[in-house]
Amino acid sequence: MTEQTSTTTRADLATTERSRGGQSSPLQTEHGSTSIADGVVSKIAGIAASSVVGVHALGGGAARAMGALRERIPGASTSRSQGVTVEVGERETAIDLELVAEYGVSVVDLAEGVRRNVIQSVERMTGLRVTEVNIAVNDVHLPEEEPAEPAESPRVQ
Repeated sequence: MTEQTSTTTRADLATTERSRGGQSSPLQTEHGSTSIADGVVSKIAGIAASSVVGVHALGGGAARAMGALRERIPGASTSRSQGVTVEVGERETAIDLELVAEYGVSVVDLAEGVRRNVIQSVERMTGLRVTEVNIAVNDVHLPEEEPAEPAESPRVQ
């Protein structure tokens, strides 16, 4: 007896979208079409996820380390899409998030809140239908892990 799975893969997104050709979309009108870059969706999703209470940071350990290095470069900006991977089709998008949770927060409640906020933000701002938001909690931030603020030394001694 073989086991069959009923999960839809991301490759199926494009096929599903093509088969729905007759359905209207705010991005596909008789006056033209609008395309949205992956970076736009990942930035919106990153900001929406970061704004949920209980999310300490986005990204895995390596991504956060690279982000910390990037922030030290003069003129460099903080990446709002760190830890966010998206796949954008003509009408739909799928989003994967990696995050660090604050200690003491229910991971189940946090994931639900992040998922809800990301879906609402992306759908409202882009018109794309969010098919899935997969969340990987890869660390828990402990309050004692905060780096101590360096005391300002006087300029002249």
